Amino acid sequence: MNERTRKLAEMDKAHLWHPFTQMRDWQVEDPLIIERGEGTTLYDTDGNAYIDGVSSLWCNVHGHRRPEIDRAIHDQLDRVAHSTMLGLSAPPAVELAERLTELAPDGLDKVFYSDSGSTAMEIALKIAFQYWQQATGEPRPTFIALDQAYHGDTIGAVSLGGITLFHETYRPLLFDAVRAPCPHPYRSKYGPDPDRTMRGCLDAMDALLGEHAGRVAAVVVEPLVQGAAGIFVHPPGYLRGVRELCDRHDTLLICDEVAVGFGRTGRMFACEHESVAPDIMAVGKGLTGGYLPLAATLTTDAIYNAFLGEYDEFKTFFHGHTYTGNALACSAALASLHIFEKDKTLERIQPRIEQLARRLGQFAELEHAGDIRQCGLIAAVELVRDAGTKEDYRPGEKVGIRVTQAARKRGLITRPLGNVIVIMPPLAIGEDDLDRMLDILYDAIREVTESG
Repeated sequence: MNERTRKLAEMDKAHLWHPFTQMRDWQVEDPLIIERGEGTTLYDTDGNAYIDGVSSLWCNVHGHRRPEIDRAIHDQLDRVAHSTMLGLSAPPAVELAERLTELAPDGLDKVFYSDSGSTAMEIALKIAFQYWQQATGEPRPTFIALDQAYHGDTIGAVSLGGITLFHETYRPLLFDAVRAPCPHPYRSKYGPDPDRTMRGCLDAMDALLGEHAGRVAAVVVEPLVQGAAGIFVHPPGYLRGVRELCDRHDTLLICDEVAVGFGRTGRMFACEHESVAPDIMAVGKGLTGGYLPLAATLTTDAIYNAFLGEYDEFKTFFHGHTYTGNALACSAALASLHIFEKDKTLERIQPRIEQLARRLGQFAELEHAGDIRQCGLIAAVELVRDAGTKEDYRPGEKVGIRVTQAARKRGLITRPLGNVIVIMPPLAIGEDDLDRMLDILYDAIREVTESG
């Protein structure tokens, strides 16, 4: 550790409070301080290089310091960095809204900006709640969300969430969501067969919609993959089944594409895999290519029209943020979407998805690999004490954390979800770096789990 790094570490420990981090542990560790990036590699203040194996928390798409995005931000800085969208507009926000509606599933023709996935979901649930009151005159106070759901950390988003570890502390602050079973075959009460799990979960959803008929504002799902729960991959057909149930029971479908959107599953949006068009869709993370905070909530003309009226009818959507539609962020997003088209990113990542699938077979041979999961360029290895019984490691053993620490020593940055090892590289990762990333993870898992 050089002198500059030492001083930065001292200041960090004196003043910074890090997210999702036990700060007692942080105080006794040597912090990794990232200073710069190039492509899919990050460099710390001591000059050490690391593969960005977690895409800077699932948001980096085209790599770091992509010239086209850098240039778009610089060009916008020569005009204006930010102006409010309350009663005003701005070219980058207008142009990005048009581009998003061109790319999104059919019918999502209106865009409301915010600055994070949490706020995009907060907006989604508020729109759904207000929509029913203004469209029918009857309130619909109920939301159905999945067990083990994660939709962000603001209060409404936490209310939709279903991860006890993250959300239970705040229960007195939250509204109650109706909880539907998570279609995760590995630990499903319906057994390990994906089709049986899907049918059981859809039947349960059908029953809940019937029980709460006329009161459900929306069903809320993370399409295809529940990320923060542990990369739970849904059985094929589940999302399509939920869409059909929402139509049958006359309620809205909200899809949280914050983590899975912008190519992560192999399509621009996860909904496309099952030809599903939600009524409301939230996007974030990869929207700017991983450069700047920006999120959006997309919805239909029918929902938007319910908010139109005379000034004194107060049908306005009374919601907004200081940095809504920030010009720098929208410029970065436009550049990122242009790269998708220019580089044929969705085509280019298909070999990497296939490479990942092949290499995951090696992980299945590990003694403590309980389950291997993949959707596109998202994958996970769930580590267990006993693969036969699915017995978990105890939290105090910190198995997932120890694996990522061992990986870091070998030149890879990743982050576990408990004892689930997440594989989430930037879409721009090359064949050699993906192989090296997987080699590192394999060796790190063996080091930790076979050491007793």
